[in-house]
Amino acid sequence: MAILYKLWQDNRKTSLYPGKWYAKAVHQTTVGLNDVAARIERNCSMKKSDVVAVLTEMVEVMKDELQNSNIVKLDGFGAFKVGMKTKPAATAADFNPATNVTGYHVNFLPASHSLPNGTNAKGHAKRTIVRDLLEGTSCKETTQNAVVKTAVKP
Repeated sequence: MAILYKLWQDNRKTSLYPGKWYAKAVHQTTVGLNDVAARIERNCSMKKSDVVAVLTEMVEVMKDELQNSNIVKLDGFGAFKVGMKTKPAATAADFNPATNVTGYHVNFLPASHSLPNGTNAKGHAKRTIVRDLLEGTSCKETTQNAVVKTAVKP
């Protein structure tokens, strides 16, 4: 299976590359917890109800750990941590969480590993970072909204 994409032309007035074409990933559907649980059930000896219970509890445990200012690392999947959005304060003494903290978000860093990729000009090893969840990924243009490509005549 491949990641589907569609092409779009950058026509923004503020663009550094106006008129250039880019690919944007196309998502066909959303796979929910029950769908994931059913698939796991088909691939192992656990019942779907057991898988749903484990995944539901994992969400609760992750919520508790994140709200206790911990990083949740799931080997082979990635790490989750809380980030904050704040307004500035003139001095450290002026910072008040009630007024300066404006929101929270969850940061996700996918699991990855590095591959040697030769050496640079200084003789140091160059490395390529590979995201575990995306290793071996390919892509193809979706048939929906596909751009008709025509040859330009000289």
